[in-house]
Amino acid sequence: MPELPEVETSLRGVEPYLQGQTIKQIITRTPKLRWTISAELSQMQGAKILSLSRRAKYLILHTDKGDIIVHLGMSGSLGILETSDNLHAGKHDHVDLITESGIILRYTDPRKFGCWLWADKADKHKLLQKLGPEPLSDTFTISYLFEKSRKKTVAVKNFIMNNDVVVGVGNIYACESLFMAGIHPELSAQNLTQKQCERLVKVIKEVLTKSIIQGGTTLKDFIQPDGKPGYFTQVLQVYGRKGEGCNDCGTMIEAKMVGQRNTYFCPKCQRLPR
Repeated sequence: MPELPEVETSLRGVEPYLQGQTIKQIITRTPKLRWTISAELSQMQGAKILSLSRRAKYLILHTDKGDIIVHLGMSGSLGILETSDNLHAGKHDHVDLITESGIILRYTDPRKFGCWLWADKADKHKLLQKLGPEPLSDTFTISYLFEKSRKKTVAVKNFIMNNDVVVGVGNIYACESLFMAGIHPELSAQNLTQKQCERLVKVIKEVLTKSIIQGGTTLKDFIQPDGKPGYFTQVLQVYGRKGEGCNDCGTMIEAKMVGQRNTYFCPKCQRLPR
């Protein structure tokens, strides 16, 4: 599943092709993905794309006729084509945004769990209104995380994956961050110390920044807009490494379900307090 670094990579990949372009047509081949595709998209002819941004895992195209909100879902990807290319659409190619200059943004999604929605202002849309701070922003601080965790009995892994707490820390990066912070994924959030919050905020920022720089994690469902996969999987410390030796202590990496997600950790480096 594309996580924040993959969405940020997609944004940076398509932005140079789309910013300042005028929309000629939006073709929707599938009426419903996770939700019904907004009818307003059929009325975007002539809209100018003023800018692009990301909020959590949502990519937003800001136009002078409102905002287009795109989510990649479980398996979605974005690609750039030109009208001179072979434009045969496969069965998983659900949306084409065609510009007057001939640039095409194509959305492909085998599992159809993404979305294409319209809003007058994206930040007023119900999906984005109550989101927590961006993990790489100055508002995601030690004091914020510590205060937010008080009286929260959920496992810390579920806590940092909650978009009401902080956005974009998906399963892969939650596992990696908790390992780097030396925190067991099942520790109750309310038991986090300020020192642990300090380490956790620091490593979440580090691991996401590093992944963005390296192009996003290579997963079977994700390809960058330039067709090149990311490279971050080469340096994953625990995710997907069940039964392999911990890079720090040599103990076998374990996996278990936490919050209905497969969770990887080192039982020695990430001990639960007794």
